[in-house]
Amino acid sequence: MSLNKEVWISQIKENFYPDDSFLKAVTDLSQFVDNDKIHMPSAGIDPEVLVNSNTYPIDIVKREDNDFTAILDKLETVNTIVHRPDQLEYSYNKLESVVKQHRSTLKTAVAKKALHAYAPQADSDKTPVIMTTGETTNNRKRMTFADILALKERFDDAEIPLSQRCLVLHPKHVTDLLLEDITLFKDLTEIKNGEPNKFGGFSIYQFAYTPCYELVSGVLKKQPLETKTDMFASVAFQAGEVMKADGEIYMYSKYDDPEYRGTVVGFDKRFIALPIRGLGIGAIVSAKS
Repeated sequence: MSLNKEVWISQIKENFYPDDSFLKAVTDLSQFVDNDKIHMPSAGIDPEVLVNSNTYPIDIVKREDNDFTAILDKLETVNTIVHRPDQLEYSYNKLESVVKQHRSTLKTAVAKKALHAYAPQADSDKTPVIMTTGETTNNRKRMTFADILALKERFDDAEIPLSQRCLVLHPKHVTDLLLEDITLFKDLTEIKNGEPNKFGGFSIYQFAYTPCYELVSGVLKKQPLETKTDMFASVAFQAGEVMKADGEIYMYSKYDDPEYRGTVVGFDKRFIALPIRGLGIGAIVSAKS
């Protein structure tokens, strides 16, 4: 007997980005992946529009595009063993349970890495990073609906397209908004016909692992992935300005290993997520009181 890897890889891939995942909304560039590398063209600046021009011929301006090539990251799960003494035969259900755990772990790791990549490094005209302004609790200021509207205005000022704006809320920011208006927020977080409701032009999502910031010489700076600080953030983006790309999923296995008296399985997945042009992204950071 041997393991049918295709079956278990299909289990990993199935519905990897559900309707309530913010990664369902972003630009998918998986079609440009080749041998776990991606070659991504980035369009240059928009052309100027002339109104009632009397000057001819009109100038010719070359659009300078930027090409970007990157190797997809490899995310690997730690191996799991299914001991033969647990069952007389290797049960499909047992292995299915193991595979579901690996799938869940990969989904979380992929989303965590993506959201950290989308968060701006620091505040700028094109990448607004603002701080919460609500009442103080546990040495931090709560998020308010007014904070979301303030971020909306910053996006408007940066001329970020109104369509496909998304906001991914940290769980504590979810609590803050529930406390402010439980009925309104309940309506906002429902998924209807596969689409989240909106507030201030943002489709609202939730995710448990969001990036953190710290004040460095008075300036908010994004901290490295896995860094935990009191200044956690909710992250916003315009879907056309951020991307994801999926590569190969591979299953490693040892069937009937005599040393371990069981079957050992593990997976790796190739993936990358980045801002496309470094604009159309923002964050609301929990301010310290």
